[in-house]
Amino acid sequence: MTHTTVPSDLPVPKDDGACNHLTGTTFPSIQLPSTAGNNVNLSTLSGLTVLFCYPRTGAPDETIPDPWNEIPGARGCTPQACSFRDAAQEFLQLGVSHIFGASTQDTPYQREVKERVHLPYQLLSDEKLELQKALDLPTFEWQDKKLIKRMSMVVEDGKIIKVFYPVFPPSESANEVMKWLRTYAGRQNLSTVQENETMRNLQHR
Repeated sequence: MTHTTVPSDLPVPKDDGACNHLTGTTFPSIQLPSTAGNNVNLSTLSGLTVLFCYPRTGAPDETIPDPWNEIPGARGCTPQACSFRDAAQEFLQLGVSHIFGASTQDTPYQREVKERVHLPYQLLSDEKLELQKALDLPTFEWQDKKLIKRMSMVVEDGKIIKVFYPVFPPSESANEVMKWLRTYAGRQNLSTVQENETMRNLQHR
């Protein structure tokens, strides 16, 4: 089982304002273990980076219990990850340099799901909750473990410029981000055209 489908009657998560503080925030300088075997510091990456956070992916032989399905926004981590997998090339075309997924699960667990569903990007482990605490990311408890609520963000040159929260349905997470990126790219192109026009006008004065 890859947990790539979700029930149609899942409860819809509500926007509780828990991510309102993030847009415009400088990304914290934190080294997060990656499924590639190295540490990644997102604050140092140049250009556009897309980071999506998810509570937890299920193991291949894991039966998903009803109480998990009853938590708004909990179910659907594998479909969310696969949505970014399927859109990876389009993200590159939109100018995104990096895509990462992040959860509080450990790296060996993340590496298994990365290989099983063929994710072309790396997963980052916030097992120590360093990122969660630094950004005050919303969480919930499950079986005595703190999990990050589902969300995604766009980071540009170390600054958070857009946050998506809550995310529902999970399988549309990548499409939601791409839709915004198309608008953002259009604004950037318009700004460049306007700047070039201004420079030409100045040169002819």
